[in-house]
Amino acid sequence: MKISAEHVHEHGHEHHHHSHGHHHHEHGNGHHHHAPVAQAIGGFQPGKTVLQIEQDILGKNNLLAERNRGFFEAKNILALNLVSSPGSGKTALLERTLADLKNEFPCYVIEGDQQTSNDANRIAATGAEVVQINTGKGCHLEADMVHDALKQLKPADNSLLFIENVGNLVCPAMFDLGEGARVVIMSVTEGEDKPIKYPDMFHSSQLCIINKIDLLPYVNFDVEKAKSYARQVSHITEFIELSATTGKGMEQWYEWLRTQLAVDKQAVAT
Repeated sequence: MKISAEHVHEHGHEHHHHSHGHHHHEHGNGHHHHAPVAQAIGGFQPGKTVLQIEQDILGKNNLLAERNRGFFEAKNILALNLVSSPGSGKTALLERTLADLKNEFPCYVIEGDQQTSNDANRIAATGAEVVQINTGKGCHLEADMVHDALKQLKPADNSLLFIENVGNLVCPAMFDLGEGARVVIMSVTEGEDKPIKYPDMFHSSQLCIINKIDLLPYVNFDVEKAKSYARQVSHITEFIELSATTGKGMEQWYEWLRTQLAVDKQAVAT
């Protein structure tokens, strides 16, 4: 199953370019340079207008995210938003997870990519039900896209839903999808300073997975330094080091999933 969201994200993509421009004006003197022009055209102030658009977009998204969250809570679905830069191994992690847990939990996947159904095809090969969302020019998933995908996916009660976001450490940080937890994945091939380069993503995540540890002997990556950087910019206290290729550390990830599901069930019971 495939959903195209390009028409939604063409607007969103432009929005982010303008958003960066707004921050430039706010922190510098550019905003004052625009003042004579703004007065000449009747008080129009580009910075304020862009800020209002940003607030409107995020406000609408947050309302839809709460609707998704209510759906997940009512059905006791653990929804996880998996975020990372491209090539961190999100899909490989999911493939192994789905293969290992398919007899333990009902698992569903929403795949987010700008183009192609390549990742969704890989997920489908595990036997899991999956919906592909192509965002076109967009760089992130939004709550309404997840809502539309859920209509097709129809996840069962007491299940696991993995939402694999578009590979990007910037835009997805701003958009709540209604998930129960956000999991940020970094690989040892990326450099340990990712958390301080992209603090918003780490700040909004509850778990950090360090993937591809089988490559540690071949790359210059300090695991403890990466954790230290993440702690500087976030409230993350849990880190899981693993290799989706060899399977090392995967059991710790599975135990984390089991714990989260148990917590969700306990919350519903009370």
